Amino acid sequence: MANRSSVHTSLVAGLVAATAALALGQPPAGGAGHGEERFNTRLVGLHDLQGRSAYQPLPVRQGDRRILYVGHHAGEALNPLTGAVEPNGTSVVDVTAPDAPVYLAHIPPTGGARGAQMVQVCEGDRLPDGQAGRFYLLRSNGNRSHELWDVSEPARPAFLRTVVETGRTPAGAQHRHKNWWECDTGVAHLVGTVDGWRAPRVLQIFDLADPAAPRHVRDFSLPGVQPDAAGPVPGGSGIHEAVVLGNRVYLAYGTSAEGAVQILDREKLLRGDPDVAAPLASSPEALAYPEVGRLNLPSFWGGHTAMPLLDVAIPDYAGNRDHATRDFLFVVSESVANACQETRHVTLMLDITDEAHPLPIATFQVPESSGGFCTRGGRFGPHAPQWSMEPPFYGKLMVVSWFNAGARVIDIRDPFQLREVAYYIPATTEGTAERCATIDGVETCGVAIQTNNVEVDDRGLIYLVDRANTGLHIVELTGPAAALIYD
Repeated sequence: MANRSSVHTSLVAGLVAATAALALGQPPAGGAGHGEERFNTRLVGLHDLQGRSAYQPLPVRQGDRRILYVGHHAGEALNPLTGAVEPNGTSVVDVTAPDAPVYLAHIPPTGGARGAQMVQVCEGDRLPDGQAGRFYLLRSNGNRSHELWDVSEPARPAFLRTVVETGRTPAGAQHRHKNWWECDTGVAHLVGTVDGWRAPRVLQIFDLADPAAPRHVRDFSLPGVQPDAAGPVPGGSGIHEAVVLGNRVYLAYGTSAEGAVQILDREKLLRGDPDVAAPLASSPEALAYPEVGRLNLPSFWGGHTAMPLLDVAIPDYAGNRDHATRDFLFVVSESVANACQETRHVTLMLDITDEAHPLPIATFQVPESSGGFCTRGGRFGPHAPQWSMEPPFYGKLMVVSWFNAGARVIDIRDPFQLREVAYYIPATTEGTAERCATIDGVETCGVAIQTNNVEVDDRGLIYLVDRANTGLHIVELTGPAAALIYD
């Protein structure tokens, strides 16, 4: 194993030398698009995902196989496995051999929905009332519903049931989005529209311990979002997603503007105040009861994701009697406009050692000048971090999708000093979709990668999927960055 100090020294030297992107490919003919760019990374495998705009990759270990489930944005494409043009839904890909991914199945949306961005999978052996040997997929079905599928045989997914249909806000908006499924308990934290609530996205909690018998637990958001409230609506567009760790639920609101980050006591969220008549009601008091801490973000930033990093020992604080080990929250505000026609979005590190008072202590950004990203095409800025909280990445490196700047790999071992150690920007292809923006009345367009979401696995692989129809890229770290995850 490499010596930690020598790895750090060589890493810093490499970072200083790598002040610009390392282009390894040539743009497509005609000057549109760009080649591959990488630093301390290597492409292992790729697949075009039938040319579908992709949102979220989820690698799952099923027996001796590795299966990747990919949620897609609305659109349609030919499925060569069926010979039919199908609206975008969920791709199922065997990545057991990451250098040769095999496309197993496409699950179209149901009931006239378009897209199925979000996927979660739980093994029946882990679910309290699941069937042994089964694998269950929970997905958003466009803006219509959340549904469950049996994916025990990945090439032959079978529909099980609808968990919940969509509602409508007073203005008529409908949304279904990210979800978090606790496989050990069966509790599912869904995000969707609930009739009458004042924001398009509300947390809908269901008990899915038995996938055959979903049970609604409660709906939740910030006080002021409930149906009978008045005045300004807090939290912008509402909850974007929940992340659960231990007895805490970390909620991100607003996505890209008017955002907030909230820390909840999970037990209080699920059971409510036992001393009141209606502990799970939508009253301001019931909604405030589980809150442990909260940070309201500036109007120009939102909360897309809040990922916890707990019990982090800060080496430089070792001589301090108090708080040498601390808790943190990694928060992303999503870029939403092409060609930088917006406020620059960033990632934030919050110190939550005192949970009631979250404190920003660091930011990470990709310098625009390192790749001319504002004029390259599409969005430039962060979208989402990895979700995995397992070795070998967790607590050491955080991988974040950065749209036209690809996947960025950040050293988070000292959360006060965030440092990029690797990146990978896939090459565009003939299938990469053009992105346009109107600037001072003039439309400008470009072809660029739009890395949408990323995930990592226990093999040390990074999965990138592309919003602009370029497909899946499987990447591994190299050099000093690779040494960090095994140090």
